[in-house]
Amino acid sequence: MAKRGRPSKVSQVEVCNFNDTPIKLIKMQDVQFNDDLFVPIKTRTIVDSILSTEGGVFPGTNTVIIGDPGVGKSTVLLDWIANMQDQGKKVLFISGEMNEIDMYGYVKRFPKFGKLPIMFMGDYSNCPKQAVEQVLDTGYDVVLIDSWAEVTAMVKDQMGWARNKVESWMLDLLEKNNKANNQANKNTAFICIQQMTKQGEFAGSNRIKHMTTAMAALRFDGRGRDAERYIEFSKNRRGGVGEKIFFSLHRGGTVDYSFEMVD
Repeated sequence: MAKRGRPSKVSQVEVCNFNDTPIKLIKMQDVQFNDDLFVPIKTRTIVDSILSTEGGVFPGTNTVIIGDPGVGKSTVLLDWIANMQDQGKKVLFISGEMNEIDMYGYVKRFPKFGKLPIMFMGDYSNCPKQAVEQVLDTGYDVVLIDSWAEVTAMVKDQMGWARNKVESWMLDLLEKNNKANNQANKNTAFICIQQMTKQGEFAGSNRIKHMTTAMAALRFDGRGRDAERYIEFSKNRRGGVGEKIFFSLHRGGTVDYSFEMVD
């Protein structure tokens, strides 16, 4: 007699044969890294003071940014990498949000962005995965991705992958370049704009949060035309959290902060 009720769920667990895998224990006193890995890349603004205790973004790190709609995420971060480029750093902007016409109008308002090398993901709609892998393999000091969600969505559609798989691909690619596994042997630092939840928190899996060196939000302080804008870090392995730095986009052509760094 057949049993009634719901069929039992059989979990699909991947079998891992660990017998031939050697365990590697590391003593940090035996590890050596290039000194350049601990020289921060500066934005030459007051933001350097909260990016790290030494001032700036460190090579081989990952910073994730969220923000209120219209607060100026792209503008602020493009301003950072434009300043880094002016100091001789090799930078790249991967744009999944804008096309060339949109960016042309942007540069009219912020001419300093006109020198930035940009990869428009819309130009590679048939092969976004291969395009991103190839351009990053060139090797960069700093890469700005706007946004994480748009780039991974394009790769997900191309490959027919589940969300977890495309997320793992992206994280593995970041880690590969963090560790200088590219043609230029550069420990790439990534700054990624990420989606946020309806509650205003970071969206994504715990693995994204664990692999992220720093997490910051750009917010409006208040409502209406007189609302001020600020940036605040909620996680930072290289610096402090909780300090707000206010900025303004009213003047045009530049991002104005409450204070400026003095060399």
